[in-house]
Amino acid sequence: MKEIIIVSEDRPGLVADISTVLAEADINIEFLSAEIVGGTAITILSADRYDAALRALSAAGFHALTEDAIVVRLDDKPGELARITRRFKEAGISLRSIRIIRRDAGQSIVALSAPRTQEAMELVKDVMITS
Repeated sequence: MKEIIIVSEDRPGLVADISTVLAEADINIEFLSAEIVGGTAITILSADRYDAALRALSAAGFHALTEDAIVVRLDDKPGELARITRRFKEAGISLRSIRIIRRDAGQSIVALSAPRTQEAMELVKDVMITS
């Protein structure tokens, strides 16, 4: 899964502006997370038309970065995230981000990103949804 990361100064209406740009380009947001750290806004999203989303955001003046995320399916029970993240610890691979995207019917969908993507994919190939 490709993710788009927008780092900008926090301001009222930022997510409204981002979502409007994408809506006007007929792009559907599949996942969005927005957080404020100090005065900085960090918005992470995925969209149904990734390349078009990057072009639309760039044309609107947003500085968008990209990142590959590995999407895995885990049982929704205590210890599952610990079991998977221990694999990264034991392999000496740091995780840049972890997001629980959905929990439903005893399963969790989790997006992970790591600087060594190919090695990370190998670590979780037994639970990986996309490659």
